[in-house]
Order: sequence, then structure tokens, then C-alpha cells
Amino acid sequence: MEGWNKLQSSFSGLNLGQSANKFTKGFNSTVQATKERLGQVSADEITELPQEYKDLEARVDALRAAHLGLLKISKVYENESYDYPTQIQESITELGGTIGRGVTNFAATNLKGTNLPAPQPTATPVQQHKTLPHALGRAATTAAATLHSAPGGPDDRLGRGFQEYSGAWQKIADARVVQDDSIVAGFLLPWQQTLHTSINVAMKARQAVRASRLELDAAKQTLKNAGPTKQEHARLEVENAEDDLVQKTEVAITLMKAVLDNPEPIKNLNELVKAQLIFYSTAAEALSTVQGEIEELSVAAEGEYRKSRDH
Repeated sequence: MEGWNKLQSSFSGLNLGQSANKFTKGFNSTVQATKERLGQVSADEITELPQEYKDLEARVDALRAAHLGLLKISKVYENESYDYPTQIQESITELGGTIGRGVTNFAATNLKGTNLPAPQPTATPVQQHKTLPHALGRAATTAAATLHSAPGGPDDRLGRGFQEYSGAWQKIADARVVQDDSIVAGFLLPWQQTLHTSINVAMKARQAVRASRLELDAAKQTLKNAGPTKQEHARLEVENAEDDLVQKTEVAITLMKAVLDNPEPIKNLNELVKAQLIFYSTAAEALSTVQGEIEELSVAAEGEYRKSRDH
């Protein structure tokens, strides 16, 4: 008997009636949602939400879709190798080098004090940027060095052209790194912040409105089918559900308006354009300069070629 009393007292603080009522409401709302999805509820039995609310919903949906659409493409700026031509091959080579250095350094450390010859530890090479501008700059540098090392190389116009071309792409490569960092900081991070905070909060408020609306329509169905003894209770449930829906709709409207009035997205877009403009302006200036220098070499080379053909 004592055990029963303890068990009874442990439940004394619980409002089982309220819990059961909450469970019933949730079940009725689920049934209501299922019936609506299956087309078993007529349109006039579904509570109509204010037109202002529906218009704001459509605008927030458009804003969210715009954020997701641009984010899907612009996220490439988080990975600098998005335009790198030989990433896979070089990654394999680098992996082999990393393993080799690891084995050598392990041996150098663990063979100390033994009779076995210990290799000298090797330093980790400087990390190379993996972008198309960097790749073009390195390829042109290698091409210039190859031509210059051949007999008569220092006088080779093509080698000099490669050297000028390499310098231009090194400037462009530096600008590419700055651009990507600027886009990540000035556009991607705040863009995603807006998506994950204010837009998401508005979307959750809308979900609360939908849940409240389903609860109201389920309560109306319960009232419609209630017997005489349950009419009053069912009517109160409808009134409470109506008040809840009004409140949640007002909150959602306020949050959706705040999202749509937020100037951050257009400011973020401006930062994206600014970063791209600086990069492409730098690239255009560097290429314009080097093109003029290479054109002089080209004209001189063609003049000498024609002169040699005339003799």
C-alpha cells in the first residue's frame, strides 16, 4: 500500500487531462491535414487566411528561392580550385610527396641513437594556390625558363613573351585570391546568415500558422459532430483556436515583413559585384599591358621573318 501511495504522489504534479487534451488536438490536426491532402475536405471548410498574409508568403518564398538559387552557384568561391585544370593529377602527386615526407621524418626521429643511418628531415613545401590564374602563371614561367635555357634562349622573343605573360597572370592570380576572400566574407557569410536566421524564423512562424489553422478546422469539425453534452466545450475549443490563429498570423506577418524590409541582401549583392569588378578590372589592366608588350615582340618577329624570306 505504501508503494502505491508513493506512485500516486509522483503523479500528483502532472496535469494528465491537459496532456491528453494536447494529444487529442494533435491527433485531430493530423487527421485534418490528411483529409485535406486527400481532397476529403471541401474548400469552404478550410479557414481562409488574410490576403495580406498570403501575399507575404509568396514574396518570402520568392526571396528564399532567390537566396538558394544564387547560393548554389556562388558557393564555389569557398573552394579556390573551382577552375583549376589539373587538380586530380596534382593531388595524387602531392599525396605521394606527403607520405614520403612523413616516412622520412619518422625515420629521422626514430633512428636517432641507433647504428642505422638516419635520413635528414625534409621541410614541407610551400602550399601552392590551385586556381587557373596561378596555373597559367606557373606554366608560362616554366615555358619561359625552358626556352631561355636553350642555346640562344635569352634572345628568344617567344621566351620573353612567356615571361611577360607569366608576370601578368601572377598579378591576376593575386587578385583572384583577394576576390574569393572578399566574396566569402562580404557576400557568402552574410547571405547564408540571412537564409539561416531571419528567413528561417519567418518560415517557422508560417509553420506555426499552418498548425494553428489545422487545429482550428479540426476543432470546428469536432464542434460540428459534438453531442449535446459536449457542445459547450467544443465551442470553447473553437474560440480558443481562433484566438490562437489570429495571434500566430499577426506574428508571422510581422516577421515576414521584417525579412522583406531587410536591406542586407541587396548590400551583400553589392559586395559580390564590387569584389568581381575589382578582380576583372585588375585582370583587364594586366592583360592589356602585357598584350601591348607581346604585340611589339610579335611585330618585330614577323618583320624579321618577312625580311629573311625576301632575301
